[in-house]
Amino acid sequence: MELLEEEEAAIPELKRQLETEDLGPEEKISLLNDALNKVLNSAAVQADSAALTRVKSQLYLSGVLGQCVRVLPLGRNWTSAATLAHLTSCSCVGAEPGSRSEAFHRLFLPSVMDALLSLANQLMSRAECSALFRKVMDSVGWLLSAHTHLTDQVLSSVRYEQIQMCEDVTVSLLCIQMWIQTCTVNRDFLSRLSDESVLLLLNEAVGQLALSSDSAVGGASVRLMLLMARQLGLRLQSLLLNFKGLDSLLEKDWTGRGFDQEVGQLISILQRDGAGSSESEVSAERLRAACLIQAAWRSYRTRRRVKGLNRAVSTLQRRYRARRRRLQEQREAQQWEEQLSYQVCVRRQRARRRFHQKQRELLLLLPPDQVRPYLQECERRAAVAIQSAWRGFRERRRYKGAPGDALRESQRRQRAARTLQRAGRRLLEKRRAAKAPPLTPPWIGQDGLTESRRAELKQQVDEHVAVHRSTRVSAEECAALHEEVQLLLRAELQKVAQRRREEQRVEALLACARTQLELLREAPPLSTVTVKQAESFLSPSASIAARARDAHNAALQASRLPWWRTLGGMDTGEEVGPAHLQELEAELGGLFIGGSAVVRGGAEVDGAKL
Repeated sequence: MELLEEEEAAIPELKRQLETEDLGPEEKISLLNDALNKVLNSAAVQADSAALTRVKSQLYLSGVLGQCVRVLPLGRNWTSAATLAHLTSCSCVGAEPGSRSEAFHRLFLPSVMDALLSLANQLMSRAECSALFRKVMDSVGWLLSAHTHLTDQVLSSVRYEQIQMCEDVTVSLLCIQMWIQTCTVNRDFLSRLSDESVLLLLNEAVGQLALSSDSAVGGASVRLMLLMARQLGLRLQSLLLNFKGLDSLLEKDWTGRGFDQEVGQLISILQRDGAGSSESEVSAERLRAACLIQAAWRSYRTRRRVKGLNRAVSTLQRRYRARRRRLQEQREAQQWEEQLSYQVCVRRQRARRRFHQKQRELLLLLPPDQVRPYLQECERRAAVAIQSAWRGFRERRRYKGAPGDALRESQRRQRAARTLQRAGRRLLEKRRAAKAPPLTPPWIGQDGLTESRRAELKQQVDEHVAVHRSTRVSAEECAALHEEVQLLLRAELQKVAQRRREEQRVEALLACARTQLELLREAPPLSTVTVKQAESFLSPSASIAARARDAHNAALQASRLPWWRTLGGMDTGEEVGPAHLQELEAELGGLFIGGSAVVRGGAEVDGAKL
């Protein structure tokens, strides 16, 4: 007795050590294991049967068991944690908290069960901790046998669902054995459970039969269902109606697995005829269940209707404000769209006016003999576009309104014929264009020089020279004039050669610039660049950079010229090359056209008259 009093006095000292001393989770678990083991063993060997109950109650009231629940998920020494879980479960069974009984059953015991399931969930995934997992599950079953109201928490717990979903056969077998042990230790366990809890337990057993193929798991599930049938009797009969096809599953998959007698008993229970009192009781139970469901639904619907009446005014106001706000937003969006469309129309009109003004200015720059052909070509293109749009619209309307497939087939054939004709015409035009001599572009101002026209011009020149033969020009003047013309030709050829050299130089500079751009793209970042690498990107001379800049500016100015300045090389700085001059001279019979006069046979002829 004195030893027991000393152990009871050691409980406050243990609480003080846990609260005041700076201990880690492992140290706290070790301290609690030693103290609880010592106290419980001392109380168990006493002759007084109430001593153990008194010690367990003092452990709860002093807060030691609360410390056990708090440090249990923190431990990583799984052996010590499993031992502490077993001692905590034993301390909770048989404790009488007195005035704090409600808090003990509603708050403390669910927290203990949650901590035990959390520890079991951690031990489940470790193969070396199978014995510790069995010990923790035995603690859960021991706690359930003493406190039946925790069954709903276990069956609906997320951690227990994770344990159920484990594919390890050992884990599934331990879960079924835990329920069998709990029902065997406490024969009133199943009778205290609600129908929902019994149905969840049946779901677990039937799920193992449907999913598992292990004989040990199947035999344990069959024994659990037989034990439930013996303890619940007719109450289980109504619940088994939810599992249709279970008898065929048992007969097909679990016959001949070593427990045929138990399987036959369970099949006979499932196939038992519900005649007599059992049938009447089942029907009465169903009637009561239907009435209960209808009453619950009507009460729920009435409460919901009353609650909805209170919110009707606020809902109506909210919807009215939302509709008014939506209409306001639609009006604003419509006004914005109208303003936007008006601005678009105005901008299009201004752009159209600017285009027409620019077109008139360009027409003023054209030669007089090209204005009328240009306007006629514009009118022809506009007429073609209008006719094409109208014909397309007419054909589409006719196609949509034509009934039957015959008209569509004929139209398809017509389109195919037109396609073939168009391709044939294009081929003929290409062949004719290849055979025809090249024509001078129409913007040069002449229709080309044919053989007859050239003979006519040559005859006119000969007649003019014969009639207006000049006697004032001597042979020396003709020779001087010829030398001057030759000098001009040489200068012109030198300009062409100089221009070609400049073009080659520009191309070389552009190639150098492209090379430097590629080097810049592949250059290292500024944080790692060296002086030698930086000097490689410097220009070799300032003259090259200045020349490249001038060439770039000249190219930009040439790209900004109006379109009519680029037609046929007119007013673009392009000059007639020596090859072209030689062709003209050979065509005109030795005449040279390059200045203000044409010399042939010592005669001077005005170039404008030609």
